[in-house]
Amino acid sequence: MKEGNHGSIISAVLWMLLISVLLFWLPFIGPLIAGFVGGKKAGGLGNAVIAVFVPAIIMAVLLFAFATSLTGAPLIGFIAGSGGFVLIVSNVGPLLLGAIIGAILE
Repeated sequence: MKEGNHGSIISAVLWMLLISVLLFWLPFIGPLIAGFVGGKKAGGLGNAVIAVFVPAIIMAVLLFAFATSLTGAPLIGFIAGSGGFVLIVSNVGPLLLGAIIGAILE
């Protein structure tokens, strides 16, 4: 890593989000490219992994909370939130692989 060039988890998350949205039509390659760019922006392997997992965990919790508040029943909210969680987890694998590669090649 170059001295004075520290990455940011926030910028990595934003880049990953933007590129994932733009390349949603590429099932595996889109998140892989987004992870690669985000991993380079994160500035290190630890930051890259955090940039992948923290938003996924936050989004899963928010899906559960919103689904529970809309239905008024925690069990139904859990079931509805679980469906969204499966979609999030299916995106995390290639995103994580790309982030690790991007962070190592930085």
